Amino acid sequence: MGVEVISFGCRLNTYEAEVMKREAEAAGLGSAEGGAILVNTCAVTAEAVRQARQQIRRARRDNPGARIVVTGCAAQTEGARFAAMDEVDAVIGNDDKLSSAAYRALPDFGVSAEEKIRVNDIMSVTETAGHMVDAIEGRARAIVQVQNGCDHRCTFCIIPYGRGNSRSVPMGAAVDQVKRLVAGGYNEVVLSGVDMTSWGADLPGKARLGTLVQAILKHVPELKRLRLSSIDSVEADPALVEAIGGESRLMPHLHLSLQAGDDMILKRMKRRHLRDDAIRFCQDMRARRPDIVYGADIIAGFPTETEAMFENSLRLVEDCGLTHLHVFPFSPREGTPAARMPQLPRAVIKERAARLRAAGEVAHLKHLAAMVGTRQRVLVEREGLGRTEDFTLTAIGFGIPGSIVDAIIAGEDGERLTAIAPGEALAA
Repeated sequence: MGVEVISFGCRLNTYEAEVMKREAEAAGLGSAEGGAILVNTCAVTAEAVRQARQQIRRARRDNPGARIVVTGCAAQTEGARFAAMDEVDAVIGNDDKLSSAAYRALPDFGVSAEEKIRVNDIMSVTETAGHMVDAIEGRARAIVQVQNGCDHRCTFCIIPYGRGNSRSVPMGAAVDQVKRLVAGGYNEVVLSGVDMTSWGADLPGKARLGTLVQAILKHVPELKRLRLSSIDSVEADPALVEAIGGESRLMPHLHLSLQAGDDMILKRMKRRHLRDDAIRFCQDMRARRPDIVYGADIIAGFPTETEAMFENSLRLVEDCGLTHLHVFPFSPREGTPAARMPQLPRAVIKERAARLRAAGEVAHLKHLAAMVGTRQRVLVEREGLGRTEDFTLTAIGFGIPGSIVDAIIAGEDGERLTAIAPGEALAA
């Protein structure tokens, strides 16, 4: 069986899963009979933790002889809960999961719950390495981790306690990894992190993310497409704004960590921006780059949220021109300030989340309709499917996975675009 990784959550976890698999194999973890299963958990919601526990039970039923090791953010914050599961053989911390030494030091089968846990003090970790990944199996684009952890303490968020404080990969290491991936055939690279716009604050000289982006584009001229994962718009530095507006190889798609559209809720969340800041950023970027498309995270039903406050978040979809919406029904995480605030009924939270998703669907349909008839450059992700530069999902019947092709958008089906080759359009 070897080593299998089951990963939940963000792009950073997807990237780290590849490093985990490599380091565990180097430690010989998969060589024993039955192999090993590594579960890379997410702690962002209670539902994510529930899904991880469910998957662990399923993995044990399907692989009775495998060694099951649990790690990731939920393992960091709730290690004892996972160690108490009979199906789990070991629990290791979020930083140790990227080290082969941690896998070599795992306890034997059948030890007590207390002995299963190998979770470090994540707040004591002060550096993050630029782990090299030559390929990400089954993916047409590569992900490069440039930052980990978070120095902010939003009242709803457990992630800093799972990831630790903000740590940046040095610029040289990040540039070198992008060079290596491009040399390996990747046409698109995604920069990823937990709080990516804080990149550089802990490095000598305190460079900003825009400096890193411009350095990658300058020193890796063969890179065709550079993409950013989620950013905090209020932390966008002048060099990043300049790159977004003027660098055609930096993709015109930004996923924004907005979370809410009401000033009082934003304050109670302990966010660092107000409603008008978000709207102004989106307007300014669209003025610089008219083809830009925005995604955003928004939480529905935060404690104390009134109907009027929710309406402000709902209107943010139109006011910011959001197209790709990630809606999170509020989920209290034990140990966070928001969990101690007056909670809304679950039915209200669910209903508001549904209204937000409906608004997002309307905005997405409008976006799809506007794309019909345009010429696009599509990255083919796998046979029959690709993404435009603005990250719109596209059905495409030509091109090999990993290639970037010219295409005409001939239609849409409410979920994705339909692309044809330019020659087909001329023949028609």
